[in-house]
Amino acid sequence: MQNATPAAGPDQSGAPTASLSLVEAAVVCLRAAFPTSEIRAASAFGDSWAVVPGNLIVDACRALRDDPATACNMLVDVTAVDLLPRAPRWEVVYNLLSLAHNARFRLKVEVEDGPEPLVPSVSSVYAGANWYEREIFDLMGIRFSDHPDLRRILLPEDWQGYPLRYDHPLGGEEVGFTS
Repeated sequence: MQNATPAAGPDQSGAPTASLSLVEAAVVCLRAAFPTSEIRAASAFGDSWAVVPGNLIVDACRALRDDPATACNMLVDVTAVDLLPRAPRWEVVYNLLSLAHNARFRLKVEVEDGPEPLVPSVSSVYAGANWYEREIFDLMGIRFSDHPDLRRILLPEDWQGYPLRYDHPLGGEEVGFTS
């Protein structure tokens, strides 16, 4: 599966367009859907992605899913990255798959540090995001607004803190064979 699989088809007027890779088609789709917003595209080590403002993530996912030139109809994974000490501290990364074009595309949202980092939930667009977002909340502490059931999924309800944050204290339990 590649990022550069051609995605050709008619434009909105019905006229045929030149063949674009999924990455190019996704960036064109996002910039057309949000002409006044900053959409940054980048590529490294054979992977390409776009960074969208957090308040647009739900509409960006919907646009990429519904546009025939991209047809990103499957959410493969959602994960988060703690970039401490960089600002913004967090990235939430959405790995999308277009079955029609046999290609993947990454969409990223940068999230500022704070007591309760917040990103809109994409579970209304991709139902499978529900558990991924719960996992991110549980382990990183990033909250998802409009999530249907945002609660811990891996750790006990009374767990204090978020263990995958870089500022989470390291610790352990005494084991029987140590002195």
